[in-house]
Parts: sequence; C-alpha cells; structure tokens
Amino acid sequence: MSRNAEVQRSVRKKKKGGCRGLFILILLLAVLVAGGGWYTMGLMAVEPGSTEEVVVDIPNGSGASMIVEILDEAGLVKNKTCAKINTKLGHYDNLQANTYIFNKGMSFQQIMKIINTGDFNYLSKESVEVKDGARLTQVAQDIAGPLQVSPDDILAKWKDEAYLKELADKYWFLSDDILSEDVMNPLEGYLYADTYYITSGSDSIEGFTEMCLDRMDTELTARKDKIDASGFSVHEFLTLTSIVTKEATAADQAAVAGVFMNRLDQGISLGSDVTVGYIFDIDRVELKQSQLDSDNPYNTRKFPGLPPGPICTVIGDAMDAVLDYEKSDDLFFFADENGKVHYFKTQSDFEQGIEDFGLLKDTETEEEQQQ
Repeated sequence: MSRNAEVQRSVRKKKKGGCRGLFILILLLAVLVAGGGWYTMGLMAVEPGSTEEVVVDIPNGSGASMIVEILDEAGLVKNKTCAKINTKLGHYDNLQANTYIFNKGMSFQQIMKIINTGDFNYLSKESVEVKDGARLTQVAQDIAGPLQVSPDDILAKWKDEAYLKELADKYWFLSDDILSEDVMNPLEGYLYADTYYITSGSDSIEGFTEMCLDRMDTELTARKDKIDASGFSVHEFLTLTSIVTKEATAADQAAVAGVFMNRLDQGISLGSDVTVGYIFDIDRVELKQSQLDSDNPYNTRKFPGLPPGPICTVIGDAMDAVLDYEKSDDLFFFADENGKVHYFKTQSDFEQGIEDFGLLKDTETEEEQQQ
C-alpha cells in the first residue's frame, strides 16, 4: 500500500471517530435536556392554575424526606422522585413544623420554600383578641374556644406555681411579686392586650401565654429606663397602669394617673372602685356598701397604697400615660353621666361636685346588705 493510501485511510478513521464522538456528545446533551425537562416537569404544580386549598400538618422533627411523603399523600407532589432529588439540591436547611395552607396550583419548590421559611402568610391561623382592660378571667373565656381548652383549665395553668417559676426564668419582668399569696391571679396584667394569631405553634395554653408575654417583653423593654426612673417596680408599674386603664379613657388617663400619683405621694388611699370590682370579678360601677367594706387587700377604698397586683390587661398608651402623667394638685375626680371627667383639689369640692351633678348614691337596702 502506498503512503498516500495509508494517509487517506487514517483520515477516514479520524473522521469516523470524530463522528462517533460527536454523536455521543449529542446523545449526552439530549439525555441531559430530556432529564432536565423531566426534572423540571416533575417539580411543577399538580394542577397549574388551581386555587384548591390543601391543609398540611408538618410535625415537629420532620426531615425533608418525610415532608415529601406528607406532601405526596396530600396530593401536592407531581413526581416523588424529582421531589426527593430537589430536597437534596434545594438547601432546605431550616424546615419549620406548623400547619400550612397550600393549594394545588403551587410548585413543589414554592411549597418547600414556604416550609423552609415558615412563611406566616401560609400558616393555618385563627385570630384572637386579648381586649384592653379585660380581666384574666375574661381572657380565659375568650381564648378557651380557639385553644379547645376549658377556661378553668387555663386559669389553673396560670396559677400553677411550677409553671410560673418556669416563666419567671425566661422573662426578666416576672418577679416573685406574682407569687404573693395576696395576688389573686399571678399573670393578671402581664398578658399584653392585642390581637394574636393562633397557629399550631401557639395552640396550647403555654404557646399562647408565651406569645402574649413576648409582646409584653417588647413593650416593657422599650420603656425599661423610664420605669426604673419612676421608682416603681415593674409589678407596681403595671398595677397602677391597670387601675388607670379601668378608671379612664385614653384622653383622661394621664390626668387620672396624676391624681393617683398625688394620693400615693401623700399616703392617701387611692379610693378606686374598680379595684373593689376586681375582688368580685365585676365591672359594675355601682357597688354595694358590703363590697366597699371588704377586707380584701385589693380594696383601695379601705387600704392605702397600691393593691397586691394589676387588675386587668393594659396597652402601651396607658403605660405612657402613667410614665408621663399630668402633674396637678388634684386629689379627686369623677366622671359625669356624659363621660366627662371632673377634677378637684379638696374633699369638700369633690363632694359638692358629686351633689351638683346628682351622682349621690341611694342608700343600700336591707336586702342588698344581706346579699
């Protein structure tokens, strides 16, 4: 064979080998493209465009593999193999247990991102209002339904000394003051008044309580320096704030707080009927003489100084009204039938004002005295 023929044969082999290599490369690319398409399609929504909601509970301790199984059982996974691959590649390292509301129009990656961030917008939740000025007994009634626990069980938990000590270890503002035998409800005044959303992470007495205390922590921490400067302990501060809350609307709270500060400074009893009402778990303004004569230490008609503890929930505005109270020489006040508050410096002027507005109480009947 001539050298020229050998060269031609070698060229033909190279061309043939080059074609085979190109074919293999094209085949690999086709496989990759097909595989990528299969993978992408497998992560798509089960029913694109659907708004059908699906409630999914992700228990504590659920790993990515378990979550795939849960989502697949809920009908939210188009291709389980693709989903499992994605959990390896998706960097889902903060998966959060909760009850979520998804829909069948969401892709697997969307769903996993929500679980990984605990996106509040997709949590199953129910709003509950802790009303401003509510007593703890009323709060227990309001949250019993959503928590599916009886009010008595809630109140019992809130009086459990071991539980209260656990809370005191966690929250700087809870002191031994709440454990005093004179305090009727240890957590009274400490659950911040606000609207809360109950999710699977807060649907227990403990979870809900800590949610309220976390909010109170934020409010008190923001005012800590002022509270310290006031000379009150946090417990005393919340006690006075709760009395001001029950005695006056927002417009009058600073002035009413000023009256109480004057009485405290002079060692005069606060003379607050709302503290007497607290003893009997009532909001009624007209109190019986037998109630006003109560020897309960919450009776500020009889005993000087602050009562043993707060008497209701409070909010930040009332706290600020106490911290920045309106200074005056007034020692007395009352609200007329139209809700307007009148202030007086002397007992005689106060009594005359009561008479002028026709607010003198009728003498208690013998039957009422016996009740």
